[in-house]
Amino acid sequence: MRLLATIAVGIGLLGVVPAPPASALAAPAPSSPPATQRTSPSPAPSPAAATWGVAPSTARGPNGRTAFGYKLDPGATLTDYVGVTNHSSRPLTLDLYASDAVTTTRGGFDLLAAGQKPTDVGSWVRLPRRTVTIPSASRLDVPFTLTVPRNATPGDHAGGIVASLTDVGSDARGNRVAVDHRVGARIYLRVTGELQPTLTIQDLRVRHTGSVDPLTGGTVTATFTVRNTGNVRLAGQPVLGVAGPFGLARRSVTGTALPEILPGGELATTVRMSGVPPLFRLTADATVTPVAVGDQVLDPPPRASTAQAAVWAVPWPQLALLALLALAGWALIATRRRRAAQHARAVAAAREEGRAEAGRAPDADRSGPGHDNRQPAIDRTGKDDT
Repeated sequence: MRLLATIAVGIGLLGVVPAPPASALAAPAPSSPPATQRTSPSPAPSPAAATWGVAPSTARGPNGRTAFGYKLDPGATLTDYVGVTNHSSRPLTLDLYASDAVTTTRGGFDLLAAGQKPTDVGSWVRLPRRTVTIPSASRLDVPFTLTVPRNATPGDHAGGIVASLTDVGSDARGNRVAVDHRVGARIYLRVTGELQPTLTIQDLRVRHTGSVDPLTGGTVTATFTVRNTGNVRLAGQPVLGVAGPFGLARRSVTGTALPEILPGGELATTVRMSGVPPLFRLTADATVTPVAVGDQVLDPPPRASTAQAAVWAVPWPQLALLALLALAGWALIATRRRRAAQHARAVAAAREEGRAEAGRAPDADRSGPGHDNRQPAIDRTGKDDT
């Protein structure tokens, strides 16, 4: 449940549908068994005690269709039936109307809020009355007409026919709130003409998160919006590629497949890649390949859309490790040089000491006992005094 101006919705259900708080418009398989809800009698019906379903039908009852699917030319008109089944033990009066479909931010199928006026296929549907009263445990097959305008654009148009019940209650603070419980069936209409299946990537944002472990790479996270800029409802397959300078160490990873995106709709998605080496400057390219929905055949296959962005990936842990290794190497070299210098000084001192001792030894021998240091007198005439 949500507050005023919001709704709780369940669309495309074939069987019993208790008033749901879900916001997605889900369409289960035809074989899905109806969900039942037992309630005790009370003076007035309430959404909590009411259970109803909406499904494609015929004048004679449902025919197994899970959704209204048509392919019409501009200006064409058709008549069909919607079956509204009351599975409650009391009569129900429901609002019955058609509206346009939208793609939610999470990729779900939803309809415009009750207060919003449809401008597309929801406005092309005409129902005989706005409200219907259905007896307990009964079904009402309501006819409607769908008229395609002559100027309708080719391609897919999506909407739904809704049976709703509004409940007024209180929130946790005691404020009165109105909650619109909606159940319905989807409408998929393809208007003939040229098809343009195109998905476009917008607002690509990339960031790199490093790892404290210098021996492992970081994580690259790419967030972007995929918008259906064509006229065909499409799913998509995103792929993220990351490379360093000059394409070094390029890798790619496939993201989670995208659900159906209606024409004009958009969906935000995120793709992550781990173990990316921090090569200072990384280039990331996001690619999304359009994928046909259901039994559609797209011929020729639509082109993929690509967007590119760059991100810095400075290897701080690796640089710190290199700095530590460089410091250790410098310390080792400095220690070896210091030891070599000390050894050289010791050798030089030893040599100097050896030379000094060698120089002192002859003098000591000549000045020792029994050695006459006097020189004989020589006559300048060349004759001895003797």
